[in-house]
Amino acid sequence: MQGRFAEAFDAFYKATWNGAWQDSAYLELGRLASRNGKLSQALDVLDRCLVRNGRHHKARHLKIALLRHSGNVGAAMREAALALTFDSMEYGAHWERFLLDKDLTFNRLVRPESETRLDLALDYAHAGLFDDAIRLLEQMTSVSPMAAYTLGWVLSESGQKQAAAQMFRRAATLSPDYCFPNRLEDVLILESAIGANPEDPFAPYYLGNFWYAHRRDYEAITCWEQSSELNPSFPTVHRNLGLAYYNKRHEPEKALGHFETAFRLNPDDARVFFELDQLYKRVNRDPAWRLALMEKYPGLVEKRDDLSVEYISLLNLSGRHEEAYLRLMQRNFHPWEGGEGKVTGQYVICQMEIARAALENDRPRAAVESLEKAQLYPHNLGEGKLYGAKENNIFYYLGCAFELLGDIQESTAWFERASTGLSEPTSAIYYNDQPPDMIFYQGLANLKLNRNEAATAIFNMLVEYGAAHLGDNVEVDYFAVSLPDFLVFDVNMKQRNRIHCLYMMALGELGRGNSSTALEHFDSILALDASHMGATLHRRLIK
Repeated sequence: MQGRFAEAFDAFYKATWNGAWQDSAYLELGRLASRNGKLSQALDVLDRCLVRNGRHHKARHLKIALLRHSGNVGAAMREAALALTFDSMEYGAHWERFLLDKDLTFNRLVRPESETRLDLALDYAHAGLFDDAIRLLEQMTSVSPMAAYTLGWVLSESGQKQAAAQMFRRAATLSPDYCFPNRLEDVLILESAIGANPEDPFAPYYLGNFWYAHRRDYEAITCWEQSSELNPSFPTVHRNLGLAYYNKRHEPEKALGHFETAFRLNPDDARVFFELDQLYKRVNRDPAWRLALMEKYPGLVEKRDDLSVEYISLLNLSGRHEEAYLRLMQRNFHPWEGGEGKVTGQYVICQMEIARAALENDRPRAAVESLEKAQLYPHNLGEGKLYGAKENNIFYYLGCAFELLGDIQESTAWFERASTGLSEPTSAIYYNDQPPDMIFYQGLANLKLNRNEAATAIFNMLVEYGAAHLGDNVEVDYFAVSLPDFLVFDVNMKQRNRIHCLYMMALGELGRGNSSTALEHFDSILALDASHMGATLHRRLIK
């Protein structure tokens, strides 16, 4: 990869001493010998590779190509036929048969824009068979930027510098959509393109994508900054810089500047709009401000489930619960990883808040209707209820509704249901972890049942747990799934834990009747996370 071929040859020969690496080492020796024009030596080491591993497709493909170049067409055809008995989809063998007898099978199997052609071209290039690589790549250069860059690199490696420079310039004119370099060779290719055409803004952009995907953050940001300087009007590079500045440099203002630029340059990009909103949420912009911004772009909100549920969440935060409910019921949502529980959570909040409003206006029958709906998730939400889901809050308010109706037996039954469940507070990292609200409503239900000591014990437990764990360092498990947030932007787990503990303390103080202390805790939460739903709704109840 560094062009130090003589040293590589010696090192690969040494590697053949290890049985586990013989076939891989002999393949590389065959490529190096072929690159040096030593076809007989190349065929010898490739045969050694195939003795060790008869199904080494790359080695047999190169052997077929070298037999063809040696003029031994019959032997090449026999090797191709043998390769296809091992694997009928061995594309290298199909391509060689196409070259040998114009068999059209390859063109039927592999479209001109297929990445398979690029992989085969690189195999030829590694062996110094540049004309073969060029032939494969020429059909792809009108649709694939990386194919055009690769062809430029192959031309450069073969000594055709002028043609290479022309191809690199052509590559820079192709659409960057759906292009994401992922091969190790792409580093060499793109670095060669940058050297040959320093005015190209896309080669450093692509190389930055490769570096960032491989956790080489410094190199990625350097490349993207170079790209944005060369072409300030390319929105995606600004979006990428926004991610890197927030997650890696911890510079939220710079991140916001780049994301806002990305959206301004392409205001039809719903994904960038969603990510921009998530960044506003991370830097604690006022929910009313975020809602007003979303209402300027209803078409973008409509395009995505995640944007729609975020909009519905903002409606609930603003107290517009009936409107949030209507928006939920007008859309068919689809499950997505990282979105578990989000849509159904907003649905339950809508019904709960509508029911609370009904109770405040002395309409218990309407409250019962909403609370019964809250227990049944409509099909259009795209997600069912988890087995064992805790619904102490719903049961508590059903008890309150039947109490208003004068049905003491029914209300007592619901309060009993609301008073049961897990009462030990824990950290809440995953979306299916029990929220502290359920423990809080157990305490309220016990108060309704005149079990004051049990209720006080529950509220004290919330306050004590929160105070004891306020400064904990919380880490997400390596194998964690179903995290409760969209994780494009890194989460400050220490801050999230602090918010969680403050919330438990606020609920505990609220249960103990210390409204002013609870209000202080809720205000502390909202200073850190203005979009915290529980703090917003409970604070509103106190007010």
